[in-house]
Amino acid sequence: MLTADQVRAARALLDWSQPKLAEASGLSLPTIRRMEGPIGPGRSSAANVEAVRRALDEAGVIFLDAGETPAGGPGVRLKS
Repeated sequence: MLTADQVRAARALLDWSQPKLAEASGLSLPTIRRMEGPIGPGRSSAANVEAVRRALDEAGVIFLDAGETPAGGPGVRLKS
């Protein structure tokens, strides 16, 4: 499950603004803001979440699920 923190962290790694992510994912800016807000992507459609994940993945982000790192929480990193 993609989290709001992962989306914000992925944008930071890429030095992308919210408008840049909106453009890359084909979604509206309010949708991106909502996905990064307190409710997170949980209220978004599966297609919108997938569009954000795909845009970030194509830009070089790898999503880590909880338990994939010694620290245990979900996260992101850049492809080498």
